[in-house]
Amino acid sequence: MTRSGAYSFLRRPALLRGVAGLFLFALLCIATLPTVERYFLDRAGLQGEATLRIAVEGLDATLDRFEPLPKLLAERPSLINLLNDPTNQGLLPFVNEQLRLTALSLGVSDVYLMDVGGTTIAASSYRKERSFVGRNFNFRPYFVQAVEGGLGQYFAMGTTSGERGYFFAAPVIDNTRIIGVVAIKFDVRPFETAWSGGASDIVVTDLNDIVFMSNREEWHFRTLFPLRGEVFNLIAETRQYPLERLIPLDVKRSRISDSFDRLSINGEDFVLSSQTLADVGWRVLHLTPAGHARTQAIFVLSLAALLMLLTALSATVIVQRRNRTRERIEEQTRANEILEQRVMQRTADLNTANAQLQREVTERAATEKRLRTTQKELIQAGKLAALGQMSAALSHEINQPLTAVKSYADNAATFLDRNRVKEARENVTRISKMADRMAALSGHLRNFARRPQDTVRPVDIRLVLDDAIELMGTRIRAAKAVVNFEPAAEPVWVNGGRLRLQQVFVNLLSNALDAMDLSDAPQIDIRFEEVSDTRLRIIVADRGAGISDDLISQLFDPFFTTKEPGHGLGLGLSISFNIIEDFGGRLSAASRENGGAEFIVELDRATAQVDGKDLAAE
Repeated sequence: MTRSGAYSFLRRPALLRGVAGLFLFALLCIATLPTVERYFLDRAGLQGEATLRIAVEGLDATLDRFEPLPKLLAERPSLINLLNDPTNQGLLPFVNEQLRLTALSLGVSDVYLMDVGGTTIAASSYRKERSFVGRNFNFRPYFVQAVEGGLGQYFAMGTTSGERGYFFAAPVIDNTRIIGVVAIKFDVRPFETAWSGGASDIVVTDLNDIVFMSNREEWHFRTLFPLRGEVFNLIAETRQYPLERLIPLDVKRSRISDSFDRLSINGEDFVLSSQTLADVGWRVLHLTPAGHARTQAIFVLSLAALLMLLTALSATVIVQRRNRTRERIEEQTRANEILEQRVMQRTADLNTANAQLQREVTERAATEKRLRTTQKELIQAGKLAALGQMSAALSHEINQPLTAVKSYADNAATFLDRNRVKEARENVTRISKMADRMAALSGHLRNFARRPQDTVRPVDIRLVLDDAIELMGTRIRAAKAVVNFEPAAEPVWVNGGRLRLQQVFVNLLSNALDAMDLSDAPQIDIRFEEVSDTRLRIIVADRGAGISDDLISQLFDPFFTTKEPGHGLGLGLSISFNIIEDFGGRLSAASRENGGAEFIVELDRATAQVDGKDLAAE
C-alpha cells in the first residue's frame, strides 16, 4: 500500500464520523426550530407592546381632549337663544358660521345643534352639499344619552357624510330645562394614517369585536367572531355600521407564552398584544407579523450549523496541515543540507566578486577625483587664456592712465614752483582718480584669475554681469560694440558661484564679439526672463550670422569650435555648460529670427544672501 493510500484509509473513519455528526446536528436544529421561533416571537411581542402603548396613549389623549368640549359649547347664549327661537333668521346664520369656525379651531370634522326631537337646526357643515341641517339623529345613542341629561358618546359611520367618526354630545339647558343637544364629531382617519407607517398593524374593536379602526382598510367593519342576532338587530336599529360589511374574519388563536398569543387572520400569522380602553369599551390590538420571527430563527440555526461546519472543516484542515507539516519538515531538512553545500560554494565565488567590485569602486572614485581636478584645471586654463587674449588691450588700457599720471605729475610740479597751489591740487586729484581706475581694473583681473571654490550660495546676478562687462570693457570698446543691458533696481538672487558665473558670462560675451567680428555696428543684448517663481533665465544675444540647426546640438561638446585655427580650443562653451549644470541650471543656444544667436542661462532663484560676507571672495 502506498503512503497516500494509507493516509486515505486512515482518514476514512474520521470522515464518516464527521458526516454522522453533521447529520445529528441538522436533526437537532430541526427539533430546536419551534423553541427558537417562540423566543423571537416573544421578542417581537415585547417590541409591539411599546408601539401599542403609544397608540393607546394617543387615543386616550384625543378622547380626553374632546370629551369636555360639547358641555362647554352648550353654555353659549347664542345656542340657547336659537333653540328658543328656531325661526329667527337673523340669529341662525350667525350660529351656523360660529359653529363652522368652532369646528375649524377645534380640529373636529363637525359641530351641530339639535332640538329635543333630534332635528339639526344649525351645523358647521351648513355650506356643504351634504349638510347636517334638517337631518334627524334621534336614533343615535349619543343623542338619547344627552337628551336624558348625560354625556353622550358613540362610534359610528356617519349616515350623512359616510365617514367614520366618534361622537360626543351634551344637553343644552335653559335654566333647568333641556331644550336641545349639541354634538361634535372627530375623524379617526388621521390615527390610521399614522399607524400605516410601521411594519405592524393596529386594530381597534368595540365591545362586539367589530373592527371599526385599523390601518388595514380591508378589515374595516369586519368581525373577529360571528355576531349574535340581537347585536345585529341593535346595529341595524342605530345605523352604527353598514350591515353588508359585517362579515367575520377567519381568525385562529394559539398561545405563544404567558404574555403573548399567536393570531392568524385570513391565513396571515401575527403576534398579538392587546390593551383595553375601559372608559369607552374599546380593545386595541397590535399585530406584529410572525413571519420575520421564523426567518430569524432559521437564520440563527443556519448560522449555528455554518459555524459547526466551519469548526469541523477547521479541525480537518488542522489535522491535514499537521501531517503536511511533518512531511515538509523532513523535506526541508534534506533541502537545507543541499542548500548549505551550495551556499559554501557560492560564498567563495561571492567573496571573489566582492573583492573585484571593491577594487573597481576604488578605481572609479580615483578617476572621478582626477576628472574633477582636470575640469578645474581646464576652467583655470580657460580663464588664463582669456586673460592672454585680453593682454594687449589691457596693456593699452593701463598705459593710457600711466601716461596721463606722468603728465599730471609734471604739471603739478610746475604749478608748485610757480606757487599755483589750486591748479597743482586739481592735478593731484586727477592722478588719484587714475590710480583708482587702474586699481579697479587690476582687482577685476585678480578676481577673474583666482581659482573658484565649489560653494553654491545666493549670488546677485546683476553684480556678476557688471563684473563681466567691466572685464570685457577694453575689448568691447575696441570692437566699437554696444552692450544693451538695463539691470534691475533691486538685487536679483540666484544659486551659484560668483567667479564661475563671471567666467561663463565673460565667455559668452567673448563669443558674441567673435560672432560680430565683421559687423559694422555690433550690439549685444542682455535681458532677464521669469520662468517661474523659482527659476530665472539670463539671455545673452548677438546680431551676428547666427548658428545653423545642425551645429546647435554640437556646440557644447569639448573641442568643438567654428572659429579659425589658432582662435580657441573649443572648450569655453563645454566648460560653461558644466559650470551651469553644477549649479542645478541649464545652458542652451538658439538662433534668433532677425539674425544672430542667443545663449540662455537658466538658474534657480535664491531668496536672499546667506550672510554678510563679500561673495566676491569665492
